[in-house]
Amino acid sequence: MHGIMTYSPMSYQVLARKYRPQKFSEVIGQEHVTRTLKNAIEQQRTAHGYIFSGHRGIGKTTVARILAMALNCRSSDKPVSEPCGICESCTEIRAGNSVDVIEIDAATNRGIDEIRELREATRYRPARDRFKIYILDEAHQITDAAFNALLKTLEEPPGHVVFMLATTQPEDIPQTIRSRCQHFSFRAVKFEEILGQLKDLVAREQLEADEDALALVAEGGDGSIRDALSILDQAIASSSGRLSLDEVRQLVGAAPSGVLEQIMQSVARGSSEEVLRVVDQLISEGHSPTHFARQMVRFLRNTVVAKIAGGDSSLLQISGDERKRVARVAELFSEEDLARHLQIMLRTHGELGYRQEQRFHLELGLLKMAHAQRLLPIEQLLSEASVGNVQRPTGKPSIVPEARKSEASPSARPNYVSPFAADSARKGGSKPELSTENSPAPPSKVAARANPPVVMGAAAPAAMSEPVEEISAQADPIPETLGAEQLNLSSTVLDALGGAGHRVLVSLLDGGEWQVQGDELQIKVTASAAVVDMSLSAEAKRLLTATASQVLGRPVKLKIIPGSKVQAAPTNRGPSNGGGRSRVEQDPVVRRMQEKFGAEIRTVIDYKERR
Repeated sequence: MHGIMTYSPMSYQVLARKYRPQKFSEVIGQEHVTRTLKNAIEQQRTAHGYIFSGHRGIGKTTVARILAMALNCRSSDKPVSEPCGICESCTEIRAGNSVDVIEIDAATNRGIDEIRELREATRYRPARDRFKIYILDEAHQITDAAFNALLKTLEEPPGHVVFMLATTQPEDIPQTIRSRCQHFSFRAVKFEEILGQLKDLVAREQLEADEDALALVAEGGDGSIRDALSILDQAIASSSGRLSLDEVRQLVGAAPSGVLEQIMQSVARGSSEEVLRVVDQLISEGHSPTHFARQMVRFLRNTVVAKIAGGDSSLLQISGDERKRVARVAELFSEEDLARHLQIMLRTHGELGYRQEQRFHLELGLLKMAHAQRLLPIEQLLSEASVGNVQRPTGKPSIVPEARKSEASPSARPNYVSPFAADSARKGGSKPELSTENSPAPPSKVAARANPPVVMGAAAPAAMSEPVEEISAQADPIPETLGAEQLNLSSTVLDALGGAGHRVLVSLLDGGEWQVQGDELQIKVTASAAVVDMSLSAEAKRLLTATASQVLGRPVKLKIIPGSKVQAAPTNRGPSNGGGRSRVEQDPVVRRMQEKFGAEIRTVIDYKERR
């Protein structure tokens, strides 16, 4: 008779259960929790309710079991700070068949009926041990009604009962429950601690593994020691003797780190074609767009950290080779560019979860990164648009593709006026226009052209770059009663008010006498005080004061003197006889229409004179 070999399906125990910590000293990454619990036991200050919250797979239920063993350990006549692990009570708790330590899956026993049964059972003393301990896993799944039924028992339980609630979402537990328990927040396990644990377990199992392979396993654990051990179990089963980096990468479906660096180099060069080719190669090899986008987010985050804190920073939870890669990529971009790329990829990764055609969305996100290299920071544009002694930044904040450098600038086009320059000139009191050699410049431009505005991305137009002496020779002489500064001031202020729709106030102030006395702008007008109060609203006053302060370069106050006799004098807005037509002829928009389309001025209506 031949013997029959029997095989037990549970003969192999996974690493996460085989090497589960049985003492507080064996728990890694949660020293702040284990130290507090040990001190509480030694000082006999144990609580009747605990809440253990945190990331998955970081030891919440394990610490609850160790605490239960420490409270019921029979090696001493009182609770011990470290369970012996060999007594009958410790052995039963470790095996999960202790009568006095009840583990309840709150995800399936979440109703009010189950909690009522639990509440009734707490009245009975433990069968053998010191305490009757209830461990409720995933406690946030319990319904509000069930929590309310447990509330009184949890607040004043019998002296022999201890509750331990483990959860990944403590915010879902009612505040009335949390206030009656001691809350311990578990932390994600650090990369170095997971990697050290993996090396120790591989040595215990007498296996061979490359350090880069274990580093990839630790990174895949994402702060969870249980997830890392599950990946290691699977990698050992798929390896052919020695655990290599390529085998682990194929197992977890991760793209090679060199591919991530290659994509970022293509982005730095602005090469969209190279980016699409790399994505096509990854998709053809079976890589998931969602998983790759997640890898890209992590890679960019590490690159940002390397750019800010350096490649040797402890904030980088990656291997040594990965540190070198992110350091090289960090040298290609500025901090602002990397932050922009990370934001693009975070949005792309979020969209891939619920969108169809994931490949297209991934390609679109990578192309956005490549196109973002052509953008300039708003700070640089603002600095180039400022008027005065503000110096332009000498260094380029981002890498611009070579193709962009060869693009023709607007300054190369003749008679070009940038819309930004027109807006800046309008605010500064001047009127940029398409000028010719024979067209005389109006007097209102004399003072403004002494400090011409800087055009964003282009040089100043030809009409604004002429010497001041030549323009002054062609302009009408300035009246002696009004200086050049006040001339530019009145023109700029009235233009700003007219553009804001305060036409009545413009007509009121146009014939007034403007004077600057210290920090006060005085305008004498012939209208009565009632007319001035009716026309000068709070918004118009603020606009008038702000514009005048900007032109004069210092803050000024406004004072309008009504009912004054003003000496008639020609101003920059034209004489009273035919002044309306003169202003129209000098308007840059009208002149541009005349030059481009051959327009003709037939009728000019001056609403001020009609009044």
